[in-house]
Amino acid sequence: MTEQTLAAISDGLVVAALIGYLAAMVGHAVELAAALRSARPVPAAAPARLGSTVATAEAATPARAAAPLWWLRRAVVVLTVGATVAHAGAVVARGWAAGRVPLGNLYEFILAVTLAGAVAWLVAQARRPVREAGLFVTLALALLLGGAARVYTRVEPLVPALESPWLRVHVSAAATATGLLLVGFVAAALYLLRLRHDALVSEGRHPSPVIGRLPAPAALDRLAMRLHQVAFPIWTFAIVAGAIWAEAAWGRYWGWDPKETWAFVSWVLYACYLHARSTAGWRGRRAALVAMVAWATMLVNLFVVNLLFTGLHSYAGL
Repeated sequence: MTEQTLAAISDGLVVAALIGYLAAMVGHAVELAAALRSARPVPAAAPARLGSTVATAEAATPARAAAPLWWLRRAVVVLTVGATVAHAGAVVARGWAAGRVPLGNLYEFILAVTLAGAVAWLVAQARRPVREAGLFVTLALALLLGGAARVYTRVEPLVPALESPWLRVHVSAAATATGLLLVGFVAAALYLLRLRHDALVSEGRHPSPVIGRLPAPAALDRLAMRLHQVAFPIWTFAIVAGAIWAEAAWGRYWGWDPKETWAFVSWVLYACYLHARSTAGWRGRRAALVAMVAWATMLVNLFVVNLLFTGLHSYAGL
């Protein structure tokens, strides 16, 4: 196949992945709505003779209501897996079309980040009882992948400065860590929302029932912690690999380029988050707030620095 054909296949698979994530998000929303409806108090029925047709029909109602949820859960998982497979195919086709590792510009980097986030979420929900958070994870994936369309770049050769084996090492590590941190941010944000919800309930108030269907705060907190624990060493490795590459390319390990500076700011904040988790007075809400601020700096590095700043790392491809 020609380069143009492979590029077109990649673009089509990105659209398919985006539709898949959106469909999974809608499925999660329908599942949530069905769960909320089934949780509503049911008015007491009129007394019926034991064994009567009415009594038999009422007894069968819960089973009939639960069946669609079971199939819906399966459908949502299938949609998410299908979207992730299409997403991976888009990245592979993009690499074949370019004849290189598909990490040469901002568009390709976002594709890699969201793919890493999707895989991380599939593993997380398979290992932990947190599937109710899927609505918000798929929303985040769809928003970021949809945002990639705003920085879309045609398949082009690498700029000379990126023609190095370190591209595979440094940028792939950075993309993987960013994808993990994306899901970790969602978990931390939902943890804060669930904490607030439970506090309002304890005061006798009636907050959003949607937040009340989220996983327990402890489960969300553990998920956020595990994702950050895995992502932080990878992010550290990406920074170190970038410094080694910088010395080979520019003759210095560190020059406080805008991207280097913001990468270091993010690293410090994530280090503070992990340290806070081991400090009794900073566990829970305070630590989660640090994680959210850290993710904000990642977004600055991803979009603001790439699109508005000029520096040695200006490879957005726009």
